[in-house]
Amino acid sequence: MNIIVAMKQVPDLHHIRIRNREPVLDDIPMVLGDIDKSALAAAVELKETTQGRVIIMSAGNRKIRDTVKEALAAGGDEAILIEDDDLADEDSSVIAGVLAAAIQRIGDVGIVVFGEGSADNYSGRVFSAVAAILGYPQVGYAKRIELNDSLARVTRSLEDSDEIIEVPLPAVISVVSEIKEPRIPSVKNILKARKKPTAVYHLNELCVEVPAEKNITTISNLAPVSRRKGIVITSVDELAKILKNDRKPDRQAQ
Repeated sequence: MNIIVAMKQVPDLHHIRIRNREPVLDDIPMVLGDIDKSALAAAVELKETTQGRVIIMSAGNRKIRDTVKEALAAGGDEAILIEDDDLADEDSSVIAGVLAAAIQRIGDVGIVVFGEGSADNYSGRVFSAVAAILGYPQVGYAKRIELNDSLARVTRSLEDSDEIIEVPLPAVISVVSEIKEPRIPSVKNILKARKKPTAVYHLNELCVEVPAEKNITTISNLAPVSRRKGIVITSVDELAKILKNDRKPDRQAQ
């Protein structure tokens, strides 16, 4: 059984600065998102119980090769990359079509695992779009996955309860971060990752066309306005009392 983990390269959130309420992404290092790392850890555990094979899949420009090496070191067996400069900033519908086209080239697919959302956009749309294109059942917000013959038993994390459902394989499942702690690769596994097979596809090989105009356009991405809190003083006597006692009054938003 092939277990596919879709992973996305995202800006390192620790290096993002805000200028004029907008994120500054110039020269920000790119990394694998934490939720994707948890998805990979869950997939590796499934591999160990099913004797399957974990295939890392990612779409973007050539820079994705660097981050995919980390995924291979953390337990992936091989990688499939869809490389094209046009994919670096494409919307979720295009990425879903590209990933689905690549998945259709793989035999014996048992499960396709996504993080519940990427660290940059967090739309959560790609996994369900891929499932719709492939005609696979889909389950979101999984905190536990068990595979049994031709079924996946999934525990979903809801707001105030857990839900357990079963779906036939192959299936597409998105996971929450608490499903599994990300694995930290050892030096030995980092060195081994360099020798693991990596296949690279381009859009023309997958017969996928990127539309000239995006289906989804981000209008703005602004940080919330920072409002300072003030001290409301209703009388001179109150002010005198505050100064005399040298204490802080209750604060209220003006």
